[in-house]
Amino acid sequence: MKRVFLIVLDSFGIGQMPDAEKFGDYGVDTLGTVSKSPYFSMPNMEKLGLFQIEGTSAESKVTDITGRVARMAEASMGKDTTIGHWEIAGIYSPTPLPTYPDGFPKEVLDAFKKATGRGVLCNKPYSGTEVIKVYGDEHVKTGDLIVYTSADSVFQIAAHEDVVPVEQLYEYCRMARKILTGKHGVGRVIARPFTGESGNYTRTPRRHDFSLEPPGDTILNILQRHGKDTIAVGKIFDIFAGSGISEHVYTSGNAEGIERTLEYLDKDFEGICFINLVDFDMLYGHRRDIDGYAKALSYFDGKLPEIMAKMRDEDVLMITADHGCDPGYLKTTDHTREYTPFVMYGKPVAPGNLGTRKTFADIGASVLQYFDIVPTFAGEGILR
Repeated sequence: MKRVFLIVLDSFGIGQMPDAEKFGDYGVDTLGTVSKSPYFSMPNMEKLGLFQIEGTSAESKVTDITGRVARMAEASMGKDTTIGHWEIAGIYSPTPLPTYPDGFPKEVLDAFKKATGRGVLCNKPYSGTEVIKVYGDEHVKTGDLIVYTSADSVFQIAAHEDVVPVEQLYEYCRMARKILTGKHGVGRVIARPFTGESGNYTRTPRRHDFSLEPPGDTILNILQRHGKDTIAVGKIFDIFAGSGISEHVYTSGNAEGIERTLEYLDKDFEGICFINLVDFDMLYGHRRDIDGYAKALSYFDGKLPEIMAKMRDEDVLMITADHGCDPGYLKTTDHTREYTPFVMYGKPVAPGNLGTRKTFADIGASVLQYFDIVPTFAGEGILR
């Protein structure tokens, strides 16, 4: 019974891509930054070959690696969650999703205000933690929704849970998702609930993403058609708008995501368990918290032996990322355009170093290769 466990360490980039400057990123390197923290320790990933990957700046004493590794270049024109995951799953995006450095146009906001019956605050690119500091009091007083964006293709709605119940906020996001199509088809509409008192507002883990549906088949659709199970853990279901997913579970963070993964390792199924661990990005990358990021990576690494011990003879573990978010890069608080790691492990996998690959789609192609399925997209299986 063949199973693939594909884990995305959200935002774990390993060095800037050659075109990073076109995306406003200069000298970015998420791994390079966090590896200098005194809290950084990834001996298990090191054994698998993480630090042997081409271009990584961290030093390694390991010579005989136990994994099969590669440095992955993003072919798509983006550095966000949606485009990164889509490319991993086989969809190339030649043009970026729309972004709004000057805020959303009147036509979008008018339609949104009419649908929700509420006013709008902010309408600018903003840090998620700062926007509730600046606009939180006015929101609580008026009930107007805090709408903001970032360098990514996102329409974000922040609301205090005592002013707008979370389920109502989700409904407002669904309304926005219906409005934001065509030329304004942003990658994600994101609910950003928060709690607390004036001067001490805090975002809660009840964030929810409402993604644009993928424009074509992904490995999830392809695997489903071949009768395989497609299980999503964390925000994977939202990223793919549920397309091609047979079973899903949401998580409140990395620890729960890892626990759900361990539970699925004990279950019988044939297919893929696709996991996103979001804390690296959401709690530490955007907040430019180097030590927090390092601690989170160390925690994940510490759980790897438990994951590997539960693997069966026909299991393949794949670990990668969707983009970078260098916590040491202070020109912005946004994602960074970086290469990502690809680490494979399991009895069906021959250890080795495959250099640099041209597209994240080789990951999806490798999943299909394991199930003896020919990909319908431009990716090459590198499992064997």
